[in-house]
Amino acid sequence: MTDNDALQNFNWDSYEQQVQGKQNQEELAKYDQSVTAVKAHEVVTGTVTAINKRDVVVNIGYKSEGVLPISEFRYNPDLKVGDKVEVYISNQENADGQLELSHTAARAAKSWDQVLEAFDKDEILKGFIKCRTKGGMIVDVLGTEAFLPGSQIDVKPIHDYDILVGKTIELKIVKINHEFKNVVVSHKALIEAEIEAQKREIISHLEKGQIIEGTVKAVMQYGVFMDLGGVDGLIHITDLSWGRVNDPHDILQEGQKVNVVILDFDEDRKRIALGLKQLTPHPWDALDPNLKVGDHIKGKVVVIADYGAFVEVLPGVEGLIHISEMSWSQHLRSASDFLQVGQEVESVVLSLDKEERKMSLGLKQLKPDPWETIDSKYPIGSKHTAKVRNFTTFGVFVELEEGVEGLIHISDLSWTKKIKHPNEFTSIGANIDVVVLEIDKDNRRLSLGHKQLVDNPWDYLETKYAVESVVEGKVIKIADKGATVSLEEDIEGFCPTKHMQKEDGSKMKIDEELPFKVIEFSRESKRILLSHLRTWEPLQEKADAKTATPQTEKTTLGDLTALADLKLSMDEKKEEKK
Repeated sequence: MTDNDALQNFNWDSYEQQVQGKQNQEELAKYDQSVTAVKAHEVVTGTVTAINKRDVVVNIGYKSEGVLPISEFRYNPDLKVGDKVEVYISNQENADGQLELSHTAARAAKSWDQVLEAFDKDEILKGFIKCRTKGGMIVDVLGTEAFLPGSQIDVKPIHDYDILVGKTIELKIVKINHEFKNVVVSHKALIEAEIEAQKREIISHLEKGQIIEGTVKAVMQYGVFMDLGGVDGLIHITDLSWGRVNDPHDILQEGQKVNVVILDFDEDRKRIALGLKQLTPHPWDALDPNLKVGDHIKGKVVVIADYGAFVEVLPGVEGLIHISEMSWSQHLRSASDFLQVGQEVESVVLSLDKEERKMSLGLKQLKPDPWETIDSKYPIGSKHTAKVRNFTTFGVFVELEEGVEGLIHISDLSWTKKIKHPNEFTSIGANIDVVVLEIDKDNRRLSLGHKQLVDNPWDYLETKYAVESVVEGKVIKIADKGATVSLEEDIEGFCPTKHMQKEDGSKMKIDEELPFKVIEFSRESKRILLSHLRTWEPLQEKADAKTATPQTEKTTLGDLTALADLKLSMDEKKEEKK
């Protein structure tokens, strides 16, 4: 066969197929080499090539690009074309021949390790607020759902949580539960850290005596909190004004800007003490330089205390009227009995110390001391009407006039009544007539009497109630030891039990009127001893005498009766001593 024949019989179609197949295989090999080898269920890094309202297109170097929902990137609102993102290969090629990727799954696959690492390093993270939940918010942090408590959102209370949904904020992991993989985050911690840094910076530049402008942040009962541009200071109520301040609202209002002076500060405790009154001259400097002890001065009562009253004589200048300087009386009462808050008063300067800025005043010095003329106004033996002020077990304190008081001893209340306590005789606030018995000018004491207003009835009662005389009496009280008998007004006698026997054998009764024989009268002890038995006993003795021998009669009436009377007298004296 010639070359020409061989050329005519050559199968050009078969040759082209062989050549084309070889070329395709070489091109496929080259393409395969240019495409990244990927495997399903792996996490790889891709590049964002396109973004629209619904999707994000990511190129991982594969023969096709993956399309992901933009919702998977809500936590990152700054995502842009060219950013590198991690994706999880769900499927290399689905039924439509497309590459399936997931950014959410990629983040979840490695998020827990990232969370732990961020917690250990105390890193600041960005979190996407997904939704509201009970007590706080659910936040996407590094692909893990974390809980943001409402109290950790801000330093100020948040009333509307819904406005935060869909926002991205900076957070810090504050707590992790490894067992349940629970994560708690805080935004407030970052704010507080920033505030603390600002406070340290501001305090580092403060100096005592420095004057700075501040804004009233809160007005409290005890003072005013000022915002000094990131750090708070307190003006205590005593440093608001040189005068007395009852309510700080009278001086400052919230939001008001004022200059204050730094009195003191504590860098460690972040406390700053401020003053407002220190920016004005001290009011004591405006006090009359010629004012001296003994001068009269006018002012207004600003405070009433148990021990006295404070009087403002100039704004910021006060003097104390001690309760002992309000009246010449030694029995002091409450300061409110003499003065009231807001009352305008005149007083006398008792002491003045301009260096210590102290002043004591007196009210009673406006009147003469009544004890200076006590001898002439209340001489011994003079009679007066006094008012009962107080009781003691031993007597009654009465007031003759303001500053002049005296004591009526219980024994000087009545000649005849046996008084156990003065309240049996009179009452507080009642008027009582008295006689001046003694004057102790040095100690400001008066001894007074009431019974001395009348003659001593015991001077003539001894004749009226002579021993062995028989008198009529009314039983007013019966006790174990005997009966008390009323003889006349304020005059009483006592009948011992063994002398209470009645002739008919019946018992003595209260309000019963009977005859009594006086068996003893004591002017010194003011005692009348009575016997009802003796009023009828002699009759019985005479009847018995008719049948008795002389010897028996003598013994019975003489010795036995005398001994009985002696024993009765001794018993009564013992009782009197008790």
